[in-house]
Amino acid sequence: MKQGDVIGGYRIISEPTNANGGKCIWAFAEKGGSQYFVKRFLEPKRPRDDATDSPSLRIRRQLAREFEDRHRTIMERLRPDARGGGNLVLATDFFHEGSTYYKVTERIDTSSLEKPQSLEPRHKMVLLKTLGNSLKQLHDIDIVHGDLKPLNVLVQKRDGAAFHTAKLIDFDDSYVSGKPPEPDDIAGDSVYGAPEWRRYMQRDGSAGPEHLTCAVDVFALGLMTHLYLTGELPHHDGRYGSPADAVNAGVPLDLDTRLSDEMLGLLRAMTARAPGSRPRIATFLKALSDPKVCTLQHRRPGTAKGDSKSPAGKPASAPKPAKPSGTGPRASRIKANLSSAPRPRAGTPPPEPPRPAPADDTPAPPATPPAAEAPAERSSRVRINLGDRRPPRGSS
Repeated sequence: MKQGDVIGGYRIISEPTNANGGKCIWAFAEKGGSQYFVKRFLEPKRPRDDATDSPSLRIRRQLAREFEDRHRTIMERLRPDARGGGNLVLATDFFHEGSTYYKVTERIDTSSLEKPQSLEPRHKMVLLKTLGNSLKQLHDIDIVHGDLKPLNVLVQKRDGAAFHTAKLIDFDDSYVSGKPPEPDDIAGDSVYGAPEWRRYMQRDGSAGPEHLTCAVDVFALGLMTHLYLTGELPHHDGRYGSPADAVNAGVPLDLDTRLSDEMLGLLRAMTARAPGSRPRIATFLKALSDPKVCTLQHRRPGTAKGDSKSPAGKPASAPKPAKPSGTGPRASRIKANLSSAPRPRAGTPPPEPPRPAPADDTPAPPATPPAAEAPAERSSRVRINLGDRRPPRGSS
């Protein structure tokens, strides 16, 4: 494919490129006065109909047949004229010329907002709801996008529109829920891939094709929501190559504690290891009913509900013990006023060995004053009762 070629009736009008194309080469084309986006698949190759039969040829024909069936099934279920499909950029044509497969979509403006995290909470809420609605449309007909990531979501704002919306693109790696391609043929991005997708790719036996359901997209959406709200993906232990690898190892992701408690709980559920533990897209959309859910708040480390680490991954500081209350401090002030000789203050006990920090966010109980201080308290009360001066109001 090169500029000036006519392929399947489409005249190539730009220099083909592999930029962000994976196993494809793409270019812009023109047909009937309209412009299109044409993608050429590098693999699989379709064997010639008159090729001499052999075991390897039968395997290649089977792979090509499965490839065709998967793409045509997705196109039949996802139609450009479907209600609510305005934010889905769907294929309009799929064909082969010779041994090579091609796919065509309408050309759209590919510019995308670089920093969604800079939007106001209400604008973030609308953006995430349009993305969620697009995914819901897929999941309602049991279609998994299969490669959900920022590169496949265009964040745009039409002229005169009040809010940005998310356009979902690239359904080349989509499949029917529970029926993904073979591990050697399935596509995706390890950064946004779900734990079960990683195990399926690695053929470790704990995840079969039936485990790759729409929950794969929910995991990726959880990561992207964190990115759109904070500007960063959730942090994870550096020993693991991806969020999914950390979750598979039982290490929870480190969510940004500036997120609201409702959002922290939602994202923790969306990035759970077990697909069945993740919420459906309808639950995600329901949680986005109030812009406050998308508001960042600055708070002391360790105070976020259900989270024990700060955004930087540092453990939250242990709660400080409460100051002793009651009559102790007042008694010490009275002694200081009535006695001419300096004495130790009752509120300052001798140093104690350091105590371990509490296991949770509950403040440690006040330290009990040592028994040795008790006589000093009794001595203070005796002086008050026998002296000519009256104690200040409110003292013991």
